[in-house]
Amino acid sequence: MKQTWRWFGPNDLVAIDDIRQAGAEGVVSALHHVASGEVWTPVEIAKRQAEIGRMKDGSPSGLAWDVVESLPVSESIKRQEGPWRDHIAAYKQSLRHLADAGLKIICYNFMPVLDWTRTHLNWRLPSGATCMRFDLVDFVAFDLFILKRPGAKDSYIPDVIEAATRSFANMDDARRTELSQTVAFGLPGSVEKLTLEDLRVLLASYDGISTERLRSNLIDFLAEVVPVARDLGMRMCCHPDDPPFPLLGLPRIMSCEDDYRQVMEAVDLPENGITLCSGSLGVRADNDLSGMMERLGDRVHFIHLRNVRRETEGQPCSFHEAEHLGGNTDMVDLIEKILREEARRKAQGRDDWNIPMRPDHGQDILDDLNRKGQPGYPAIGRLKGLAELRGVMTALSQKGFASGTGK
Repeated sequence: MKQTWRWFGPNDLVAIDDIRQAGAEGVVSALHHVASGEVWTPVEIAKRQAEIGRMKDGSPSGLAWDVVESLPVSESIKRQEGPWRDHIAAYKQSLRHLADAGLKIICYNFMPVLDWTRTHLNWRLPSGATCMRFDLVDFVAFDLFILKRPGAKDSYIPDVIEAATRSFANMDDARRTELSQTVAFGLPGSVEKLTLEDLRVLLASYDGISTERLRSNLIDFLAEVVPVARDLGMRMCCHPDDPPFPLLGLPRIMSCEDDYRQVMEAVDLPENGITLCSGSLGVRADNDLSGMMERLGDRVHFIHLRNVRRETEGQPCSFHEAEHLGGNTDMVDLIEKILREEARRKAQGRDDWNIPMRPDHGQDILDDLNRKGQPGYPAIGRLKGLAELRGVMTALSQKGFASGTGK
């Protein structure tokens, strides 16, 4: 795997110098300041490439922009309302500009309204580290008593509603404000932050949009853009829902293996692929990550390696971001399956055999606790995760798994 690192641009508290020192081989980035539906211009793309290519003292970093995460899909496209056709045209033009700049891998998602949802951004672990967490009871308390979504009670079982009622009654004003801001945090790296009223308006815009319709809208989008990506020598890879279950009455369509199969069969081109995120998919106990890599590996174009610890059973459930080797996912087995897929591709002579991977998220440890950086993206926590993953990769490679001979 090519070891990459997510960078949010010049305002990211983790600098290109830090990424270089971490031993990353490439950078994952995006133009977060460009609104969804607008064209990414050659000037802005070149500017980001130049920023990645140099260190603070002006010397070459030796790093390049390898993966685009994300080229956002607008809410208009997801709903097929308003200027959605213009937004698809802009998306295609952005692909052309990115291809002209040498970028080949485009990560995106099709989650309505919220890219990811948590109830805590700095939940304290017994070790003193902090992490992101999704507490189902607190989330239901937000839905019922802060957002006050119409019909919310119909989404939850009585025991959870009762627990949420108690939890909300025990929250002080500071915690209620924190919970509200955390759930509506917005896009990673984005300047866009949602107010409660913004969230209510966006949720209302999805009234009447079923799971089947949203999936159909995704297929329509892919039928338009994937042939363009194919002509440009690019690969599209959809990130799974985070978390992978319905929230706030919104449909979810990329949460399990069958979801991916339906979309890939509908637009059956190799460029229509997967961002395999072990953290998002790992929230569901019925998602077999290693099996998915074996069965769908031919379409995996990008990999996020992180781990979660499920705190409750069933779906939806509570969970928190675990250490990279310490959650519910067997990371060693998953990495073995990835290395086997890479060996298979290499034997076939494919030029995409070296799949880019990034250590996704991380716990805030040591100096991270004082930096107050991008939630989920600490410097030292990710460095620790990358080191652990790199160790597993190295050990398995030396045992022959990278060549497909290991047993």
